[in-house]
Amino acid sequence: MKEYIKRIDLTRDYEAHKEEYRQAIEAVCRETAFSGGKYAELFDKEFAAYVGTKYACGVNNGTSALHCAMLALGVGPGDEVIVPANTYIATAWGVSYTGATPVFADCTADTWEIDPADVERKITPRTKGIIGVHLYGQPFDYDGIRRIAEKHGLFVVEDCAQAHGARFEGRNVGTLGELACFSFYPGKNLYAFGEGGSVVCNREDYWKHMTRLKNQGCDVRYYHDEIGYNYRLEGLQAAVLSVSLRYLPQWTGRRQEIGRRYLREIQNPLITMQKHPENTESVFHLFVIQVPDHNHFIKYMEKSGVECNMHYPVPCHLQNAYAFLGGKKGDCPNAERLAEHCVTLPLFPEMREEEVTRVIDLCNAYLQVSYSLPSQQ
Repeated sequence: MKEYIKRIDLTRDYEAHKEEYRQAIEAVCRETAFSGGKYAELFDKEFAAYVGTKYACGVNNGTSALHCAMLALGVGPGDEVIVPANTYIATAWGVSYTGATPVFADCTADTWEIDPADVERKITPRTKGIIGVHLYGQPFDYDGIRRIAEKHGLFVVEDCAQAHGARFEGRNVGTLGELACFSFYPGKNLYAFGEGGSVVCNREDYWKHMTRLKNQGCDVRYYHDEIGYNYRLEGLQAAVLSVSLRYLPQWTGRRQEIGRRYLREIQNPLITMQKHPENTESVFHLFVIQVPDHNHFIKYMEKSGVECNMHYPVPCHLQNAYAFLGGKKGDCPNAERLAEHCVTLPLFPEMREEEVTRVIDLCNAYLQVSYSLPSQQ
């Protein structure tokens, strides 16, 4: 009986580095530096250096990072911010929490990243900025989005929640837009033992404002200069992240090896893979494919001892939470098609070569002859 292959298996990382994690956690416990504090500040410096920015503002999760970024940029009621329809819903939450309105743009048919042409069509006099998501670890077309933003006087924020270490035209993601937001949710390329996030930037005024916002609106304890939030990064999570950050380049390299094997060796014509433009370097947070019938494919893989799932089966503009905006099927056809046909294959740094080979072989064996693609109309 072959061993079951999980879509992602975090236990292998823990077993490999548990002594380092234990020591880091015990150091925080000895100093009781649990909420913010020394270890959170140290990780901020380490993470900013890794990304290549002057500042990093650690927060309690990636959704809070997006909220702080929007507030720092002055987004509020009456404003609109364009976000991808094909993303995790938190990208839109960051806009909604300020009282502003997210406007959903379609993705391209090949890269599945935010489509600059559709972004430009969605701009109105109320548009204040654009959030581009480096989805699945693949950088979006930053140059295309930046040209539109400059033409219309808009900001660009990068959602890097899935793209730690990815590069666009030789530059690290996170160094491109006005601000960039990261998540350290378990399973991300860099992850905490719980929740965590960060906003990185090169402007001190943004960093100071976000530091105040996450700390109950305080620069000086008990003196609250604006309505703030309890968004501090916990010391325990920061210490764990400092350990993991040492291994992130190694993990990234392994993800890229696996992702490139999938791209090269999966050759089933029923399977469509994401396009990766030559001026980008993906970190393969997720390896998402399109198949004619995703439920059928997932059951097929499960029966063969391989776990797969879906990212994301409902695009943002069709979520019930945003029904009040009047979004309807057909508004973002590429995102809708992806949602209807997406499957995420196993990919994590500790995957063994024989496991990668098994996933590839199963993909290539999937109903080669007897299953036909549905109409593309």
